[in-house]
Amino acid sequence: MKGFKPALSPEEYAACDGTELARLIAQGQVTVAEVTASARLAIDRVNPAVNAIIELYEDRFAAPEEGMRNGPMRGVPFVIKDVSDHFGGRKMESGSRVSEGYVVPEDDHYAQMIKASGVNLLGRSAAPEFSMSLTTATLLYGETHNPWKKNYSTSGSSGGAGAAVASGMVPIAHSSDIGGSTRGPAAWCGTVGLHPTRGRVSAGPGMSESGDGLAQSSVLTRTMRDTAVMLDAISIPQPGDPFIPRKPDRPYADFLTGKGPRLKIGFSTAPLLETPVDPEIAATVRLTAKALEALGHHVEQGAPSFDQVAMNLMLTDLWYFEFDKYLDSLGQRTGRKVSPETVEKASWNFYLFAKERSVDNYLRAIENLNTYRRQIGRWFADFDIWLSPTCAQVSQPNANYGMNLDIPALEFLLHEDHPCQFMVWVNACGVPAISLPLGHHSNGLPIGVQLAAKPGYEEHLISLGAELELAMPWAGRLPPMHVARISNG
Repeated sequence: MKGFKPALSPEEYAACDGTELARLIAQGQVTVAEVTASARLAIDRVNPAVNAIIELYEDRFAAPEEGMRNGPMRGVPFVIKDVSDHFGGRKMESGSRVSEGYVVPEDDHYAQMIKASGVNLLGRSAAPEFSMSLTTATLLYGETHNPWKKNYSTSGSSGGAGAAVASGMVPIAHSSDIGGSTRGPAAWCGTVGLHPTRGRVSAGPGMSESGDGLAQSSVLTRTMRDTAVMLDAISIPQPGDPFIPRKPDRPYADFLTGKGPRLKIGFSTAPLLETPVDPEIAATVRLTAKALEALGHHVEQGAPSFDQVAMNLMLTDLWYFEFDKYLDSLGQRTGRKVSPETVEKASWNFYLFAKERSVDNYLRAIENLNTYRRQIGRWFADFDIWLSPTCAQVSQPNANYGMNLDIPALEFLLHEDHPCQFMVWVNACGVPAISLPLGHHSNGLPIGVQLAAKPGYEEHLISLGAELELAMPWAGRLPPMHVARISNG
């Protein structure tokens, strides 16, 4: 970065969340260019060990204020995720050789709102091929390592984003979630990950809803205030959105005071599948329940009753209907044919699996989604929040998962469903949920706790998250592969 010098050391930079960096810039204590220079030093220090960021945008380092908007996060470093056609003029490869080199033609609504927040897009974070794995490792870009333990998974699919934020390279990063891909990396990397209500973040103008309404774009952060500010930035209804969810009459950031209503919270650590919940994760959930009770909330054991196994099988008819045609379309854009030479082994198996999905089963799955929403919705008529583990296990070795494992499609799904069993129902039912880094395992890995709310009530999650950030603080926990803990040079 010729001509720009950092006003903050990498350690000072990494100690700031996005809100603090934006304040320093707004008050003239540092410039956007100086913060960008600090970010470059931080990335150069940590990324070789973590491999979370797969591309840097040199134009944003050379002229960081060019085209920058005056939003609440003006000048704050940010990385986008290697998934979906969001950011015009930038590569989007879905972690796959079949899409290698593809450039998105124009911004979608999410990209427009992100840019309006004022962040500085510094690069692109790693994601597993087609965002389908519990580990972020691809043949195209290699393995991403959990900052807490080398060769361990960041989860997926926003694993590069989770690692970039947890390691201090950037304070905020693009994420998306169709079955836990924001909350899983938050849990395994020790960050904050909010999955918004169905329809909260516009998927337009190219589609009405992403993933038949199961997927939402969001962000990963380290603090509740960054989460709230960014939720305000990306939850602006756009022309033509199919519906507009219920929203509070004031900004989400106003709910950071922790002075919201006292809520009725049900908590459970009972597994939804055969895989048991790690005892230390269960203990962290119970500790969280006690903390919330001490804060004046009504807390009791309880959880909605539903068949997670049947739900998972039903979702295969939804997720993989015409998945083969989707991959073919990606190949057509780059002039490549989908084959074992252009996609990884599990992806090829899913490509063949998708050809067996029927229209009848797809339509039946849409109807079954409605059944599950109403079944679980009846429980939320009596409770405001379901408190549970985010994941049944803490981070596992990278080698346990990945799209290059040659496993039949259904076996692959069952293998990956067990650690993330508490997350998928959220997407199926369209409710908001947040993962908070409220514990630390004896093996040195983070523990995430999930709070899920009624549809349209993200403010409850913001308020509770802010209360827990004070009652069970996580700011002082830094992974070994962090800007402040890796020596310079």
